[in-house]
Amino acid sequence: MSTTETDLYELLGVSRDADGATIKSAYRKLAMKHHPDRNPGCTESEGKFKAVSAAYEVLKDPQKRAAYDRFGHAAFQQGGPGGGGHPGADFGDIGDIFETIFGSAFGGMRQNARRGADLRYDLEITLEEAFHGKSTTIEIEVSQQCEVCTGTGAEPGTGTRACNVCAGYGKVRAQQGLFVVERPCPNCHGRGEVIETPCHNCRGDGRVDAPQSLSVDIPPGVDTGTRIRLSGKGEAGPRGAPSGDLYIFIHVRQHAVFAREGSNLIARVPISFTTAALGGKIEIPDLDGSSNTVDIPAGIQSGKQLRRRGAGMPVLQGRGRGDLVAEITVETPTKLSKKQREILEEFRETETGEECPESRGFFDRIKDAFGG
Repeated sequence: MSTTETDLYELLGVSRDADGATIKSAYRKLAMKHHPDRNPGCTESEGKFKAVSAAYEVLKDPQKRAAYDRFGHAAFQQGGPGGGGHPGADFGDIGDIFETIFGSAFGGMRQNARRGADLRYDLEITLEEAFHGKSTTIEIEVSQQCEVCTGTGAEPGTGTRACNVCAGYGKVRAQQGLFVVERPCPNCHGRGEVIETPCHNCRGDGRVDAPQSLSVDIPPGVDTGTRIRLSGKGEAGPRGAPSGDLYIFIHVRQHAVFAREGSNLIARVPISFTTAALGGKIEIPDLDGSSNTVDIPAGIQSGKQLRRRGAGMPVLQGRGRGDLVAEITVETPTKLSKKQREILEEFRETETGEECPESRGFFDRIKDAFGG
């Protein structure tokens, strides 16, 4: 069965929800097992090596993988499903589409090597780190320019020659009904030239996977979903083409005290019913190391929010800070001493209903509704 008829995930032996590291590991094992150097003269191994390599080229690229998950192999056929492209999928620009339909009327130039794929890295930080900002170093394995051939894909001392299929033009023509259609040459992939002797280190690709350490500056005020772009730090382009970009996606870990709404911090504060009745003060720590004093007005009810201006998170790429919001929860005591119970019973005997107008109003409405 050919690659175009086989599920790419099945080719690599991974599930459809496998992450990038799992896919890369599976590819490496299969590529090493079926590599032509390990199986000289074995056409079956050579075919499997090409198949898993083609599958990995799609699944390692987030955009291509998303398109494959949605449309299957049709995503990479001429024009895609229904003859149209897909938003966000890098399968050729508008010029490629017009050239496919109308041929050399739109230039017929050689196809330039596309830039390397953009990559994603997920980074988890604490709320304190999001507040202060931080500089950190990440380790990522990414395709980089081959040092042996300096990205050309050719063995040092050798070069390229004109493709004998397209005669160096980069495209081939075919008759389709009334039109003469031009497509990238299947032999040189639109470059117009082929490598005489592929580099032994990168096998002609011009790039190799290697670990890389990158410094990342996280500004104060970031939140979950904030994206930091490292230009040119993505996957190296084939045959010396420009590298893609690396996108750092921030995830802020849940905090024990504060929830977050934009640049505001929310703290759910339980207080005793005596503090709710008589009023008082509470201290809430600030992420900058200081403390915020919040005044509790007498008679406060559960659910009431008290706001402290400028005590929240820094505004990302702006000035100032958001607010600290203390959401009050009045806690009813569950353990009373004998004296406390006596005091409360004495208080109940002196209640007139004016102390809790909402409760009185509720029972008055019941009487009116049911004729009590």
